[in-house]
Amino acid sequence: MFALDSRLQQDCLLIGDFPLCRLLLMNDANYPWFILVPRRDEVSELFQLDAADQRQLWQETTLLAETLKDTFAADKMNVATLGNVVSQLHMHVIVRRRGDAAWPAPVWGRNPPRPYEEEQVRQLVSKLRLVLTENFEFAGEVA
Repeated sequence: MFALDSRLQQDCLLIGDFPLCRLLLMNDANYPWFILVPRRDEVSELFQLDAADQRQLWQETTLLAETLKDTFAADKMNVATLGNVVSQLHMHVIVRRRGDAAWPAPVWGRNPPRPYEEEQVRQLVSKLRLVLTENFEFAGEVA
């Protein structure tokens, strides 16, 4: 049975689900920072997914990165899976812009997180509703 890591629950807002992955928004308004978490039990490494799930993860990651790049006018997309703090397999997909709070350095530990205001989340989700129209289900409590 899939259970989201407690640290991800604490630090992120639920956006919805792709066929394989749960989509989260890091609660840090410094950057449009999304996290994909495959809904598979006890998986901490990419190679622990079967071949079909590996392909699906890359398809969802690529779709999300392309969509975010266009939607949020990114100068660069940062895509990474680290797992040093949260061992549950998750993929960071971060919109980077020249002049953002950490540019050109990595976002991790660079600036204190700036939690989203409710209206900011509503606007962000509204943008996503326009572009995530196939193979994605928005969470019920999302604006």
